[in-house]
Amino acid sequence: MKVAVVSEDGVKVSQHFGRAPYYVVVTVEEGQIVGSERREKAGHHTFAAQEHHPPRHEQHGYGVAAGAKHEQMAEVIADCDAVIAGGMGRGAYEAMQARGIRPVITDLLDLREAALQCAQGTLPNLTERLH
Repeated sequence: MKVAVVSEDGVKVSQHFGRAPYYVVVTVEEGQIVGSERREKAGHHTFAAQEHHPPRHEQHGYGVAAGAKHEQMAEVIADCDAVIAGGMGRGAYEAMQARGIRPVITDLLDLREAALQCAQGTLPNLTERLH
């Protein structure tokens, strides 16, 4: 199983999906981490020069522009089964689900432990942390 974890330092789970500069993709087999790699991630830093506010008829995190951003964020982890973050917008959460990537929101900070628990199916999904 491949689990993408958003991170700013390669050690901790980032508390904000959109702000994290990269993913750490952890490969788990038979309850053990057998590999990991860092992948650059599109996010707020990538889109800073673009319009920040959706048109009046669109809710934040939804619509054509947001969908294109979420697609860029998902494309680099298309081979992953899940993505872990400490917080995430509802639009990004739903976009990951639509791509077949299971988003998991956690308060666990240790990146490796979060990936292991996710692969074992024991990491609670704290959807109340969606915004």
